[in-house]
Amino acid sequence: MSPLPSTPHGNRFDHAVEAGSDTPKDPPKAEVADTVPLTPPASLSTSKESAGASDTGASEPHGLSTAEVADRRARGLINQGVEQTSRSVLEILRANVFTRFNALLGALFVIILIVGPIQDGLFGIVLVVNTAIGVFQELRAKRTLDRLAVVTAPRVTVRRDGASHSIPAREVVADEVIELRTGEQIVVDGEVVTTDGLEVDESLLTGESDPVAKRPGDRVLSGSFVVAGAGIMRATEVGAASYGARLAAEARRFTLVRSELRDGTNRILRVITWVLVPVAVLLAWSQLVHNHNLPDAIRGSVAGTVTMVPEGLVLLTSIAFAMGVIRLAARRVVVRELPAVEGLARIDVLCIDKTGTLTTGKLRLEDLRLLGNADAAESWTALAALVRSDHSPNATIEAIRVAAEERPEGQNATSWNARSVLAFSSARKFSGADFGERGVWLLGAPDVLLRNGDGPAAREAGAAVEELAETGRRTLLLARAQHLPLRSPEFAANADGVLADHGPLTPVAIVVLRDELREDAADTLAYLASEGVRVKVISGDHPRTVEAIARQLALADLGEAVDARTLPSTDGEELRAAVEKASIFGRVTPHQKRAMVKALQAQGHIVAMTGDGVNDVLALKDADLGVAMGSGTAATRGVAQLVLLDNAFSALPAVIAEGRRVIANVERVANLFLTKTVYATVLALTVGVVQLPFPFLPRHLTLVSGLTIGIPSFFLALAPNATRARSGFVGRVLRFAVPAGLVAAAATFGAYSLARSEPTTTLEEARTVATLVLAGIGLWILSILARPATRPRQWLVASMIGLLVLALVVPWSRSFFALELPRPVLWLAGVGVAGLAGLVLEAGWLAAGSIQVVVRARPWQTALSELPARLHQWRERQRAFKNRPPADERSRGRRRLIRR
Repeated sequence: MSPLPSTPHGNRFDHAVEAGSDTPKDPPKAEVADTVPLTPPASLSTSKESAGASDTGASEPHGLSTAEVADRRARGLINQGVEQTSRSVLEILRANVFTRFNALLGALFVIILIVGPIQDGLFGIVLVVNTAIGVFQELRAKRTLDRLAVVTAPRVTVRRDGASHSIPAREVVADEVIELRTGEQIVVDGEVVTTDGLEVDESLLTGESDPVAKRPGDRVLSGSFVVAGAGIMRATEVGAASYGARLAAEARRFTLVRSELRDGTNRILRVITWVLVPVAVLLAWSQLVHNHNLPDAIRGSVAGTVTMVPEGLVLLTSIAFAMGVIRLAARRVVVRELPAVEGLARIDVLCIDKTGTLTTGKLRLEDLRLLGNADAAESWTALAALVRSDHSPNATIEAIRVAAEERPEGQNATSWNARSVLAFSSARKFSGADFGERGVWLLGAPDVLLRNGDGPAAREAGAAVEELAETGRRTLLLARAQHLPLRSPEFAANADGVLADHGPLTPVAIVVLRDELREDAADTLAYLASEGVRVKVISGDHPRTVEAIARQLALADLGEAVDARTLPSTDGEELRAAVEKASIFGRVTPHQKRAMVKALQAQGHIVAMTGDGVNDVLALKDADLGVAMGSGTAATRGVAQLVLLDNAFSALPAVIAEGRRVIANVERVANLFLTKTVYATVLALTVGVVQLPFPFLPRHLTLVSGLTIGIPSFFLALAPNATRARSGFVGRVLRFAVPAGLVAAAATFGAYSLARSEPTTTLEEARTVATLVLAGIGLWILSILARPATRPRQWLVASMIGLLVLALVVPWSRSFFALELPRPVLWLAGVGVAGLAGLVLEAGWLAAGSIQVVVRARPWQTALSELPARLHQWRERQRAFKNRPPADERSRGRRRLIRR
């Protein structure tokens, strides 16, 4: 890739995200006027001279012909290979098959096939089945993600054969003529051909939030997006050759979501890998040196090593995430990355934009309130002419246009010809047009346009705006100005980021608009509050308007609205304190939204952000989790991790519930698998030190693991679970698994040693006792982790007990698993040891709630003194759960909200 030329204005990519040493560093920045001569739409398809001749010979305004497109496709000059929404089939197979644990277990399986019998190789079949399930589930999730990603994939409007066509971004070819509109993401590098107030935000590439005005001949870069105006560009570099292709692809796809489950599981597996190797070597040495039966020694070594591997933990974690994605897809929620399901369940602060989130985004022009001696006919005509001159209207402009054109005065707007146009920008908060002899007219936020205003008309306008804002109406000011404000050396932006002086301003009328509230917004916000999620309403509208909307949604407890223009301009302690204290903010700029999200994160909060407009993109990308509305702009959908296709704000409770189900169930499953790893490691160490035959054959541990972990964990990983998400996943799992594993290992080895101490006891009998004791303790641990004991969980535990009894009673099964019924004295010894271990587990489970390990250290005497009260508390909870009354109306309403 050839480097782009530098500009005399300095290097704008000093703060760019690193993309490798071969990434060019100097994209051009145009410092030009904000207004350019308005090109009539017809000239876009007829005037070749207006754009200049193409270097490639393509007719740029008309676009490429069908033959030219086919030729470029044949030469590979197409915008493919940039974006990948999920792993390829080959990557999925490689990730699920070629793992360190599969390699270890596969080698052990081959050894068992050599020494026999085949029954001891059952873990190999389980290994293959687990891998097949993992591949199948990920392929299923991939199909779901790829199919839904088509709905939200970037699309562009191109000119081909003189007509406009909407095509996927990946089908753009070199020299393509592309139409640009507000809110669209630029998907390839190119050169501007014509502009109509075109402004581009390059913040995803540079980190700079100020929009850049573009004129014909300027470069535009993939990964940036249009924030104001419209224009036409010609693609110069596509696919991997485009500037910052990796950055643009990441911005369109997702920002990596932090996943405590994923990170914690990986950390645990790394530790297990380091521990497993020396323990396995010690066990193998002891069995081979001190066991005269070589095949039996090999089988014992394999059995101990296989059991230490938590082979199903990663599989079931991935399955839980994948099933969450599929469930949410049925609710029309696109998940761009699996751990994003976990992300929303962990948030404690949700920042929401009023428009499109609390409201439907649909506006209705309610009134045009004249100021002073303004002429009604001229005001309506000017308003209609202004909105007609905007060739890339947003929802507000479109609502005004529809209402204005229905009036007789609106028909006269066709005779008003705009000499130049200032497109609306969310950073500037107003637009305008110069109609020559009819004057310069502006339309925008009243408090921005009236910032320096004075006089009776300005005071009247200010009072009217305050009055209307109290009722929740949205207002815009229609005003006359001396000239359009420009961005040039003569008219520089001031320190507040507002364009320079537009000359004397004459307020003419207040445009009154009414928002349409979402029917489900109040219930959703009430649910979030009940679940401990703080809501911050962050809007660019007037603070009083935002506050009035909040009151209509029963959010009066959020307090009074804060005008964001009064907030500190730098990200420091003052801003953090202000954002932490208040919950409703108005007149927030896109740059401030981003700063407020960072301020909340600096306070230790996990922050989610919802939005639908280009003014939300920066905050969405920096939030821990970005949630975009399906009807939002392409740029907004591109940077979010979750997309609500039906714009249903009420889908958030379902997403939170799904995330909680995944988090809580994966923690249950991790407890089971790591308990097995702990007791297997301790048994292997003990046997290796005392140099006894290993107490199990591989088939014994396959039976125990299958009944106490393998089968139950699959059901537990997918079961309903509404436990609130908490941090500290690794700590909690280890605090359960290590003591439980030690108890299981001690009890099993104790029962095995008692059985071996009887001179007449055979090795097969002793191994059967050890197997039954370990299976009993494993089922006891399963019953603890399955609490509260709902009916399905009771059936699950009972079914596993029944299968164990069948394996012991049925002669064929008993022979297959090499089980020999022990004598009554051994039965009694085994039951006694297992029962004692179960009581220890129960005592530890009850005591765990009274001993504050992390939050606050307390003397052990205090913890023991509180144990009876904790036991009573636990019994009361169990009794209340079993005798719980029918759900009241509020509980039913909450469940309906989650199911909706």
